[in-house]
Amino acid sequence: MREILITVAVMVVCIVVIAVSQFLGQADTATEISATSAEAAVVAEASTDGTEDSAAEAGTEAGTEVREREAIADTESAEAGITETTETAMAENTEEVITTESGLQYVDLVEGTGATPVTGNTVQVHYTGTLENGAVFDSSRDRDRPFSFRIGVGQVIKGWDEGVGTMKVGGRRKLIIPSELGYGARGAGGVIPPNATLTFDVELLRIQ
Repeated sequence: MREILITVAVMVVCIVVIAVSQFLGQADTATEISATSAEAAVVAEASTDGTEDSAAEAGTEAGTEVREREAIADTESAEAGITETTETAMAENTEEVITTESGLQYVDLVEGTGATPVTGNTVQVHYTGTLENGAVFDSSRDRDRPFSFRIGVGQVIKGWDEGVGTMKVGGRRKLIIPSELGYGARGAGGVIPPNATLTFDVELLRIQ
C-alpha cells in the first residue's frame, strides 16, 4: 500500500510539472524534473525495502539468540539435576555399615559425645522398629515416651544389648538385627513374624 501511494504521488507531481512546463514552454526542463522525481521514488522504495529486510533479518537473529539461550539453560538444568542425583547416591553409599562377630549390623547416624554405658547401667532410649518390608511395628517416639532398660542383663533382645551397649549418649544408630539376635523362629506377639530381620532406629538419650 505504501509503494502504491508513493507511485501515485510521483505521477501527480510529474503531471503537474509537465503541465506547468508546457504552459511556460519548458518541456525539456519538465522531463528532467520528472525523471529526477522518478529516480527519487525508486530510491525511496528501495530504501523502504532495505529497511524492511533489515528489520526482518534482525528479528530472525533475535529469535535464534533466544532459542540458543533457552537450549543452554535447559542443558545446564539437566546437568545440575544429574550432579545432584549423583551426589545423593554417593552420600548414601558412604554410609559405613559395621558388622560384628555376632552378625549384628549397625550404622551410626549421629555420633554421640557422651558416656558409653556398661553392663548393669539403666539407659533411656527412643526407638522405632521396622520389619523388612518397611512397616513400623513399634515406636516409643509415636507414644512420646522413652523406653528404659538395663544393659547386658537380658531385659531386651541380644541385638539391643550389644548394639546399644556400645553407643554414646546423644548418639543415634540404625541397628540391623538378624533373627538369631532378635525373636528367632518364634516371632513375637503376632506382630513380628518368625525368623524376621529387624531394623531399629535407636537414640541413646541418657544413662540413669
